[in-house]
Amino acid sequence: MPALLEVTGLKTQFNMRSGTVYAVNGVSFAVKEGETLGIVGESGSGKSVTMLSVLHLIPSPPGQVTAGQALFNDKDLLQMSSSEIRKVRGSQISMIFQDPMSSLNPVLSIGYQLIEPLRAHLPLSRAEARERAIELLNLVGIPQAHERINDYPHQFSGGMRQRVMIAMALTCNPQVLIADEPSTALDVTIQAQIIDLVKTLRDKLGMAMVWITHDLGIIAELADRVDVMYAGYIVEEAPVDLLYANPQHPYTLGLLGSLPRLDSKEQRRLTSIEGMPPVLHETPQSCPFAPRCRWVIERCHHENPPLMLVEPEHRSACWVNPATGQPRP
Repeated sequence: MPALLEVTGLKTQFNMRSGTVYAVNGVSFAVKEGETLGIVGESGSGKSVTMLSVLHLIPSPPGQVTAGQALFNDKDLLQMSSSEIRKVRGSQISMIFQDPMSSLNPVLSIGYQLIEPLRAHLPLSRAEARERAIELLNLVGIPQAHERINDYPHQFSGGMRQRVMIAMALTCNPQVLIADEPSTALDVTIQAQIIDLVKTLRDKLGMAMVWITHDLGIIAELADRVDVMYAGYIVEEAPVDLLYANPQHPYTLGLLGSLPRLDSKEQRRLTSIEGMPPVLHETPQSCPFAPRCRWVIERCHHENPPLMLVEPEHRSACWVNPATGQPRP
C-alpha cells in the first residue's frame, strides 16, 4: 500500500542568539492509509518539531526548515504557499495539541471555535455548521452538547477541553490526524478515557494517525508501527510488537526499562537513563547517544550510525547489537 504521508530527509533548525540549534536532522518516515504511527522520545528529541515543520507551524524566525520533502497526496507540503497549506491544515491533516487551555481561545465560545473552521473549509451555512458542531461534540462525548456549545473554555474541565480539541480536529473528516501528547496534562483516569475515545474514532472514521508521546505504554495500545527519536534523529523503527519483543537500540532499551510492567511475574527495579540529552548547537559527527550508552565502543565516538536493517521491517541506528554487546557486522 502506498504511503499517504511520506516525509524524507527533513531538517529543521532554530537560529538563536546563543547559536543555531539543529532540532531535526534528516528525519524520514511514512504513514499509510488507516495506519497509526507512534513517534516516541523524551522532551527535546525533536518529535513535535518534526510534525510542526511538516504543517508550516514552526515560528519563523527563529525556526527554519532547511531541507526535506513531505509528500501528501503526491504534493510536497514543504513547498506549498501559506494559502495552500491553510487549505490542507484542518481539512485534510489535523492536529490535536498538548495543552487544550492554551490552544482554545478563552474569549470565544466553544461553538464559535468549531463553527468558523467548518465554514472556512466546507460550503455550509451558519445554521448547518452549528448542527455539525453539535454532532461533533456528541461524537466526542460532550453531554448536552446543544447547550454546552455556547459555553466558554473555562467552563469545561481539562478532559472536556481536550474532547473539544478532538472535535475541532475532526471537523472536516481529515485523512491524517496528528496527536501531540494530547493526554499528558490530564490525570490517569481521564487520560485513559481520551485514548479510548481516539482509538474508537480512528477505527470508526478510518483515518491515519501520528501519535507523538514520551510514553511507550500508550504506544503499545495505539500504534501499528513505532519510530523512536533521539537528538533530532530516528534511532529505531519497527512494527510495535517487534519493537517491544526485540528492541535493538540502547535508547529504546532505556525507555522500556523505565516502564512499569504488569504482565511480568519477575520483580525488577525500574531503571533510568543516566545523563542528559545533548543541546545540538552543531550536527553530531559521532553517535549522539554515546555519552549515555552502556554499550559504547570506540567507533561510536567517531561515526554517527545510520538506520540499518537488523531484521525484516526493523531498523536501528547503532553500531552494537545490545542483545550480545558485540559490534554489528
